[in-house]
Amino acid sequence: MVKIMVKIEKITENKKQFLDLLLLADEEENMIDKYLPDGDLFALYDDDLKSVCVVVPIDKETCELKNIATYEKYQGQGYGRALIKYISDYYKKDYQTMLVGTGETPAILSFYESCGFGKSHRVKNFFTDNYDHPMFDGDIQLVDMIYLKKDL
Repeated sequence: MVKIMVKIEKITENKKQFLDLLLLADEEENMIDKYLPDGDLFALYDDDLKSVCVVVPIDKETCELKNIATYEKYQGQGYGRALIKYISDYYKKDYQTMLVGTGETPAILSFYESCGFGKSHRVKNFFTDNYDHPMFDGDIQLVDMIYLKKDL
């Protein structure tokens, strides 16, 4: 049996080197530029880079997972789940709640729910108001932002 050696690092410099991966989860670079400079970027390695995520503070009690992405060929292998577990443990000493916002895509919503998030609230027309073109996940057009929250 081979032991998988997953390593997660907090990246503090040259965060844009991960742009190709960040763009998988948020396809407009100008939106990423709004949260990447002040966000904490974490990279998960298993031999090579598999996943990244960005977390930003909202207030004294709440942080938000703004972006999480895994290279397509590694999706479904537990890397995203491992990253969420890691950041949940990492932030529980500083925050009470973690938010995550996503489109209304059943597979993604059920992934977050399986990681301990529950539905919180909805921001109407977020994707149509904030992106310069229609956003799709597969054949589902993204309109509202669905927020989920998790107690840390």
